[in-house]
Amino acid sequence: MTLLGFIGPQEIIVILLVIPVFLIIPLIALVDILRNEFTHNNKIIWVLVVLLSQIIGAILYFFIGRKQKIINP
Repeated sequence: MTLLGFIGPQEIIVILLVIPVFLIIPLIALVDILRNEFTHNNKIIWVLVVLLSQIIGAILYFFIGRKQKIINP
């Protein structure tokens, strides 16, 4: 049986597994940004990047932004 003529049960399962991943990754990035200190106004900039570009912004944060954290001894 197909839903709307072209979406079958396999596609629905894939969609239900993929969509939470695209929601969780930006959420993890936002939590990490808000829990840490950054130099200058980088915290505000990273929050905006992640909120406005979702998954791409979160991936950019994990590769670039985590290096900008202030590490307290």
